[in-house]
Amino acid sequence: MVNKGIISAIIAAICYGISSPFSKLLLDYISPMFMAGFLYLGAGLCMGFFYIINLIKHAKITLKFKKHDLIYIVLMIFLDVIAPILLMEGLRLTSASNASLLNNFEIVMTSLIAFIIYKEKISPRLLTGIVIITLSCMILSIEGADAFKFSIGSLFILLAATAWGFENNCTRVISHLDPKFIVLLKGIFSGLISIILAIIFKEKITYIFPIFASLGLGVVAYGLSIFFYIYAQRYIGAAKTSSYYALAPFTGTFLSFILLNEAFNISYLVALIMMVLGTYYVTNEYPFINLLSKYILLRN
Repeated sequence: MVNKGIISAIIAAICYGISSPFSKLLLDYISPMFMAGFLYLGAGLCMGFFYIINLIKHAKITLKFKKHDLIYIVLMIFLDVIAPILLMEGLRLTSASNASLLNNFEIVMTSLIAFIIYKEKISPRLLTGIVIITLSCMILSIEGADAFKFSIGSLFILLAATAWGFENNCTRVISHLDPKFIVLLKGIFSGLISIILAIIFKEKITYIFPIFASLGLGVVAYGLSIFFYIYAQRYIGAAKTSSYYALAPFTGTFLSFILLNEAFNISYLVALIMMVLGTYYVTNEYPFINLLSKYILLRN
């Protein structure tokens, strides 16, 4: 049973890890707004399929809404519109390998917001991981060691991570609801709103293929990733699942070098080593990970 859970967690990480390099490839043919919309819509459709299967199997719907849930659902959807658009815009301006690692800044923002707003405790071990990840992000955000010019693309990705940090903390309030139902809401509504915004801003799609490719990537990178994440938690728990899921950004980095032939320099190597170390500290902070794993699951 443990092996089945570990394999599922690794599959979930790989599914999500392919997002940045393949999104980078597709952004040559589709605008960031449309891309973000179709990715989330693909995730919503995928989770809708699993949700319908679950309804047929159990023949019941259990939705326990509280009065203030609607406010946080609206905030969650709004942030899930803004964040992926910022991510796609940043990915268009920087490398997929950078984007893959910079996504880890979401862990920093989630924990800091939880500390400030919800008074969550940050242990010395977790604080060490946060500091190391932040320093790594600073290295990744500099365009060249000589000029020390801040990368605009990296800024967009860090803003996306910040938006997801707020979104994660909104999601914690409604975490009593069925996770599959929340992901379904996030995918369908955030995806459709992003597509409507793209139409309003008169963004164009030259080819039909990128639409289906983006939907398919959303199904795999977000939908199936969530499915296998949930499956893994049943066998090895939230903490261990999150530890294996931490492989996702490094999977994205590896694929970026292979598929996109991106440059590998000393500063990136230093940032990569620091990110591995910081992620190790964070993913071994089990009390925090049990909470954060819910955020990651519902954000995707």
